[in-house]
Amino acid sequence: MPILILEDGCDSADGLNADLSQHSMACDIFASGRLGEVALSAAPYDAVILDLNLAETDGMDVLSHWRNRGINTPVLILTARDALPDRLAGLNAGADDYLCKPFALDEVIARLHALIRRSKGISHAEISFGQLNINLNDRSASLHGQPLNLTQREWLLLQLLITHPQRVFSRAQIEDKLYNWEQEVESNAIEVHIHHLRKKIGATFIRPRRGLGYQLGEAP
Repeated sequence: MPILILEDGCDSADGLNADLSQHSMACDIFASGRLGEVALSAAPYDAVILDLNLAETDGMDVLSHWRNRGINTPVLILTARDALPDRLAGLNAGADDYLCKPFALDEVIARLHALIRRSKGISHAEISFGQLNINLNDRSASLHGQPLNLTQREWLLLQLLITHPQRVFSRAQIEDKLYNWEQEVESNAIEVHIHHLRKKIGATFIRPRRGLGYQLGEAP
């Protein structure tokens, strides 16, 4: 689950990155508003955590830039600006949620999950697909009532496919969802993750589309 963090404070950004990575969220961090504007246009993030106090460009201007260009990625404003006029301005400018510092990490994670589910048209955290049951909140999955032991990237791949059942993903698109910009990706990494997930769920669970990529296959 790729998350874009625009945060001017290095300690806050690093802390968020460390904590969110424990919840299967791969984060890219920028302190510059201008770089953040470009980043969201260049990569398919599931959500954005946006501080309003950014270098070069104010966070509110960054948000307006995205929305004026039709970029509808969910945005959670996370800022020290706690006055009511600031909160109203952020929501009216197109933010999907607004949370003031200091914050509880569990609340940030819960709000991110809710925003992402809503953006995908999913109203509940639990999804069933044949004998496969998935809980998006606690990142758990079971098959025939038995828990599945998934690695972080196997979970991310499963989540990607199950929340987009009709979509075909290219190898590059899957890489963008499973890895952040700083991580090296081995040439056969995606095929390895697909092989392992098929082995745990079923050989026909992921369907190859020749020349195009992969999509969700048959229910187990």
